[in-house]
Amino acid sequence: MNAPYELVDSHCHLDFAEFAQERSAVVARAQAAGVGRMVTICTKLHQEPAVRAIAEAFEGVFYAAGTHPMSAASEPMATLDQLVALAHHPKFVGIGETGLDYHYTAESAEVQKTSLRVHIEAAQVTGLPLIIHARAADDDIAAILAEGMRAKPYACVMHCFSSGAHLAAAALEMGFYLSMSGIATFPKSTELRDIFAAAPINRILLETDSPYLAPIPHRGKRNEPAYTAFTAKTGAALYGVTEAEFAAVTTANFDRLFTRAARKAQAA
Repeated sequence: MNAPYELVDSHCHLDFAEFAQERSAVVARAQAAGVGRMVTICTKLHQEPAVRAIAEAFEGVFYAAGTHPMSAASEPMATLDQLVALAHHPKFVGIGETGLDYHYTAESAEVQKTSLRVHIEAAQVTGLPLIIHARAADDDIAAILAEGMRAKPYACVMHCFSSGAHLAAAALEMGFYLSMSGIATFPKSTELRDIFAAAPINRILLETDSPYLAPIPHRGKRNEPAYTAFTAKTGAALYGVTEAEFAAVTTANFDRLFTRAARKAQAA
């Protein structure tokens, strides 16, 4: 599926083993599909050098790093100094992903909360956007994010948003962004599509979360950044705009949030 306009995959995992044998081809297919920029996410800080190397190897690839909530109890606790130091790299564009996941790892809830607060402080200090993973923890995550905003404002995206309407409203009220993944294309995701449709279009980003969550018509297969175009098609239909218009708005939204990655290609 080729798109005659620019798309951005704001969240993927190019360092994962599923891409190891053809990473260059995956990036090339994304670019051919109109996905000019991608943010590859480091989920365990000891893997940051490998993720950074991928960003350095491809002009349109940027990266972010943090401790995924599901790893918060098994990985060393991230420190503010550690995260701030990473932010000196010119292709480092965001803090995270971090957040809370009570679906798989509820037993580590308190450790996750501590880790999340460290990441929020790093976003506040660096001015880079926070990247949030939220699953089965809507009330706690809304409360902690609001607590951080009261202390000092920061920017944030709710990555792969698939939570409830209450958390969506709370995030939007704080000025945050909701990121649309392939889940929005699934036939049974009517409630989620309704949440997105009710949100302002200027607060929506696109992502794949690849290699996971491939959109229709690739559901059940390995996902990759090129498939951003399929999610964009669903998003355009939700908002009653053309695919080109939806691509333009979501790309502008990305540039406004991820300022360090904004139109880098034009400056190069």
